[in-house]
Amino acid sequence: MAHIAVNAQLPGIVGLLHFRPETAAPLNLLAEILLRGESTLTRGEREIIASYVSHKNECHFCHTSHGAAAAHHYGGDLTLIDEIKAGLPNTDLSPKMRALLDIAAQVQRGGLHVTKEHIDKARQQGATDRELHDTVLIAAAFCMYNRYVDGLATWAPRDNAAYNDMGRMLAFDGYTQATPK
Repeated sequence: MAHIAVNAQLPGIVGLLHFRPETAAPLNLLAEILLRGESTLTRGEREIIASYVSHKNECHFCHTSHGAAAAHHYGGDLTLIDEIKAGLPNTDLSPKMRALLDIAAQVQRGGLHVTKEHIDKARQQGATDRELHDTVLIAAAFCMYNRYVDGLATWAPRDNAAYNDMGRMLAFDGYTQATPK
């Protein structure tokens, strides 16, 4: 049971967005820009970063919903959610993406854990300043979103399949569509 009186039918951040619609709009706009805006990283790659950081933060709702969104960018196979939990050992990711995920993991631990060596490694794999910036900002933002969701003890379905429709909606309709009116 959530720590505050949110709609018990709405899981995770969805209930919180409906609780405070005036904060929902900027939070959703930030997610829209970071995960769907113009970038040389694909939408799927950015969703993987969000899901990966959320898993590291033990935020089941965010990990699974963004993993489902990533899955929909890659054909809809929800086994990607569990693959992200495992560290993506069987997923064909570029060396650049693996280096960016390492940076995201360091941000999740704390911003000062990102070292020049992490940045140099990503640059050696072809990462641009914009991609480095966006990776760090996605990771930092999802630390905030994860703490928001879990800090108020929202509920989340356990089964990956329960996130299929939400993942499809986030992938193809976007985050601003999720803002309560």
